[in-house]
Amino acid sequence: MAIRAEARAVYGIPVGKLGMWWFLASEIVMFGGLIASYVVFRIGAGGWAEDRAHTNLVIGAINTLVLLTSSMTMVQAFATGERGDQRGVIRNLGWTILLGLAFLAIKGIEYSQELSAGFTPLAAPFWSFYYTMTGLHALHVLAGIVVNTALLLMARMGLGRHDRVELGGLYWHFVDIVWIFLFPLLYMS
Repeated sequence: MAIRAEARAVYGIPVGKLGMWWFLASEIVMFGGLIASYVVFRIGAGGWAEDRAHTNLVIGAINTLVLLTSSMTMVQAFATGERGDQRGVIRNLGWTILLGLAFLAIKGIEYSQELSAGFTPLAAPFWSFYYTMTGLHALHVLAGIVVNTALLLMARMGLGRHDRVELGGLYWHFVDIVWIFLFPLLYMS
C-alpha cells in the first residue's frame, strides 16, 4: 500500500511554510538576544569604538553586497521554479550556493587578518561578541548552502518542487536579514 503525501494546511497556510516560520521565529529570538546583549554591554562599557575601528569596513561591505546578490538569485530560483523552468532553478540555486561560499571565503580571509593582528575572542568584549555573532551567522550561511545544494541536486534529478525552493528561500533571506543587522552594529557603529 503506497502512502500518498498530501499538502496539508493550517488556516490556509501549508504546514511546511508554517513550520519554517516557527523555526525562523526561534532563530530571531536567538539572534535578537545576542544583538540585545551586545547593545546593552556596549552602552554600559567603554572602549568599544576603538576595537570596532579595527574591523574592515570594505570587506564587510563587500560581503553585504555578496549576500544581497545571493538573495536576488534565490528569488530568481523560486520564480523560475514557479514558471516550470527547471534549468533556471538549477542555474540560480548554483549562483546562490557560489555566492554563499564566496561570503564564507571572504569571512575566512577577514578572520585570518584579524586573528593575525591579535584580535582574538579574548582580546576584548567587542571581539567576543564579534566572533560569536559573525561565527554563528557563518554557520547559518553554511546550513543554507547545504539546504540549497540539496535543492539543486533534487532539481537536477527532476524531483524539485518550487514550494521547497520557497522554504529554502525563506531561510536564506532570514540569514541575509541577520547580516543586515550585524553589519552596521559590528562595522559602522
